[in-house]
Amino acid sequence: ALEVTQALADSAVPILIRGETGTGKELFARLVHIASGRPRDRFVPVNCAAIPEDLVESVLFGHRKGAFTGAIQDQRGKFDLADGGTLFLDELGELPMATQAKLLRVLQDGIVEPVGAEQGHQVDVRIVAATNRDVAKAIRKGEFREDLYYRLCVGEILLPPLRERRSDIPKLALHLLHRINATIRHPKRL
Repeated sequence: ALEVTQALADSAVPILIRGETGTGKELFARLVHIASGRPRDRFVPVNCAAIPEDLVESVLFGHRKGAFTGAIQDQRGKFDLADGGTLFLDELGELPMATQAKLLRVLQDGIVEPVGAEQGHQVDVRIVAATNRDVAKAIRKGEFREDLYYRLCVGEILLPPLRERRSDIPKLALHLLHRINATIRHPKRL
């Protein structure tokens, strides 16, 4: 997984990270971003499962004043916040199908259209997405767009669970002990 991450980091291709909960998908997304050379402060993580369905397009793509009840001013979306950097879409499989279609459009042409805008605008965003779902099964059930999968899966990183990487357990334990000791000695570093 580290070798694949390093090989993909320099390109601008979208990446799909797959693995069970707790395998370090966001950590690998951050590694891709850091190794990509894009500005370090332009890594924008989004937990797609935590966004209410009626707000997901506004959160991702932004909105214009008056686009809907409560839109009292223009709002930049996560794509605009990540412009020039990396947008990490965690739990991508939880996005509604309509939003998946709009995301596919952004991946194809780099144009983001805020809700209520008359026209879109160009963004330069590297997409790294992650899911713990069985994507093939979700596609068969009509819960995930196959064309979006193939657009994202230009680069794919598979993260095995810890039970399949038992040799990593002592390294992780030592790392955690080191962090605990550092916290005990310097509690303000948290």
